[in-house]
Amino acid sequence: MKLAGAQANGYFAKPDPDSTGILIYGADAMRVALKRQQLLKALIGDKGEEEMRLTRIPAAELRKYPAMLLDAIKAIGFFPGPRAAFVEDANENTAATIIAALADWQAGDAQIIVSAGALKPTSKLRKAFEGHKSALAVGIYDNPPTRDEIEAALRAAGVTAPDRAVMDMLNDLARALDPGDFRQTLEKISLYKHGDATPLTAEDIVANAPTSTEADVDDVLLVVGDGRAADIGPVMRKLQAQGVTAVTLCIGAMRHFRNLHRAAVDTSGRPQIWGSNRDRMLAQARNWGPAKLETALTVLTDTDLALRSAGQHAPAMALVERAFIRLAMLGAR
Repeated sequence: MKLAGAQANGYFAKPDPDSTGILIYGADAMRVALKRQQLLKALIGDKGEEEMRLTRIPAAELRKYPAMLLDAIKAIGFFPGPRAAFVEDANENTAATIIAALADWQAGDAQIIVSAGALKPTSKLRKAFEGHKSALAVGIYDNPPTRDEIEAALRAAGVTAPDRAVMDMLNDLARALDPGDFRQTLEKISLYKHGDATPLTAEDIVANAPTSTEADVDDVLLVVGDGRAADIGPVMRKLQAQGVTAVTLCIGAMRHFRNLHRAAVDTSGRPQIWGSNRDRMLAQARNWGPAKLETALTVLTDTDLALRSAGQHAPAMALVERAFIRLAMLGAR
C-alpha cells in the first residue's frame, strides 16, 4: 500500500504494530532519516534499541550475508514489546533479499523497516511494498513542511504552538533551513524556553536561529554591505592569511546579496533573514534597494565566471577584492 501526505504523517506518528513493515524512500537522505527516526521511536519506544528490540542492517552487509534479515525478523527477543529489523540505504541490489523476507514474514515477527534513496516507479522494491497487503511505501519529497508538521515538531520539542504571526515566522524558517538544521533549531528553542511559560515570540526565534558557519567570511560581507570600501583591504588580508579562498568569498557574497535582495523585495513583512546579524542585514537591504542589489548580483556573477574561466590569469583574490570595493562604493552612493 502507498501512503502520502497527511495519511503518511499520521502513520509516522502512530504506526500499526501489526504491520509487516514499511519502505521509506526519497532523494533527500536527511528527510528520509528524520521520518525513519520518528517511525522507529513511535514503534519501539525510547528504550527499544537498548532492549535489543531493534536490529540495524546496513545494505552493504545484507548483500554479503542475505540471511541476516530473515534471521533478524524471526529472532525471539528477551524483552516484551514490538521489534523491528531496519535495513538502511537499500537499493535494487538488495531488493530480492528484502522481497523474500516480506514473503516469509508471519504475525509476531519483527517489522521490516527499510530506508532507501530515490526509487523509480518501476523499482522492484517499491512495487513489492506498494503491492503488499500489509506493508507500506512512503515517498519523501523536497516539499517544505506543512503547518501540521511544524506544530507536531514543536510538540515533540516541548514547545507550545505560538500565535499565527510567530508560526508564520517558523514556517518561513522551516522553508529556509535544511530539515536537520530546523530540527536542531527547535531543540535549541525548547532549551531556551525551558521553565519559561510565556508564549514563544519572534525575538525567541531570532535568538535561536542558526548563524552562518562562515563567521569570518560574513565579517567582510557586512563591511561590503555597509559601503565601507576603505575597510575591505585589511579584512581581506586577514582572511587570506587564514586560508579562505577567493571562490569561498564569492559564493558567500552571492548568498549574502541574494538574502538582501529577497528582503528588499519582500512584501509579507517577514523577511527571511536569520541570525545575530539580522537587524544589520535588514538595514542594508533597505539602504541598497532592489535595483542596486540586482546590479550587485550581476557584478558577483561576472566575478564568479571570471574565477572559473580557463583563460583567467589575474590573481583570484585581487579579482574578488576589486569586486567587493566596487560593490561597497555602489552601496555608499
